[in-house]
Amino acid sequence: PQEFMIYLPPCYGAFPDKRYPVLYLLHGQTYNQDQWVRLGAPNIADEMIHAGESQPFIMVFPDDRYWNSEAGPGFGDRFINDLIPHVDKNYQTLADRDHRFLGGLSRGGGWTVQLGFGHPELFGALGLHSPAIFKDNAPFVERIIRSIPQESRPKLWFDIGDSDMELPRALLLEEILVNNDYLHEFHRFVGDHSEVYWNAHVAEYLRWYTALWQEAAGQ
Repeated sequence: PQEFMIYLPPCYGAFPDKRYPVLYLLHGQTYNQDQWVRLGAPNIADEMIHAGESQPFIMVFPDDRYWNSEAGPGFGDRFINDLIPHVDKNYQTLADRDHRFLGGLSRGGGWTVQLGFGHPELFGALGLHSPAIFKDNAPFVERIIRSIPQESRPKLWFDIGDSDMELPRALLLEEILVNNDYLHEFHRFVGDHSEVYWNAHVAEYLRWYTALWQEAAGQ
């Protein structure tokens, strides 16, 4: 079974008929599903919701450590075919692409490229946070981006540290996005490929995701 942790907003349970947007956040290599929790995402979400800066929302933190399991389907298949339907069935989610976002850091960012661009019908927005992308994958990424109709392209955030070891490959991806007229937000912050860097930007990430929901709701 696909392991995961889940964050439920403070008001969850008080309104059994209310449904919430959901943000899936993928962890980096050598880490597990608690990485985003340790980086403070649930506490920041609580603060934003209590302060009225965001509508209540759900976060799901899947574990991709067994991404290439010989015993069954890999992480990508489990995530798309098992986890998302499981979450939509068992939690009070708004189960459509406009209210389902996907983001990831490091290898989780690489998964976000693969799964997010590969399934634009499922995700309304993608967040690439210091994504680990193999240079050899550039043609695949460009091909998959070109296959998405302009009006179906997920909204996109992309950030990388200026001393990140992944910077050259990140800039190659940025070039692909620009050359294909993919509207997105790109940030080259000070920092490296570490939890210190991600911890410094988690609040910024969550504000970007939640602002899209606020805009869609006309708030």
